[in-house]
Amino acid sequence: MYLLILTYTAPMEEVDKLLPAHRLYLEKNYTAGHFIVSGRQNPRTGGIILCRAGSRAQTEQIIREDPFNAVATYQVIEFEPSKCIAGLESVLLE
Repeated sequence: MYLLILTYTAPMEEVDKLLPAHRLYLEKNYTAGHFIVSGRQNPRTGGIILCRAGSRAQTEQIIREDPFNAVATYQVIEFEPSKCIAGLESVLLE
């Protein structure tokens, strides 16, 4: 499992221009089963994505496809889930 922390490096006007393409990117990865949850940071300085991928290399390939690469940097934190709320076991432990 990977926690992806995006930090914007460009003005919000540039980020907003890429938002429709980024949303398509998110939908593609939700459909593929890679993304579990995502959202904006508050205040809006970037975003957070919980990503399920087979390897760090696969995660980095997924990141390279994000249009936000032009306006943000990614921090990748790998972790092994050991506990979750009832009902999420199948999502986190597959």
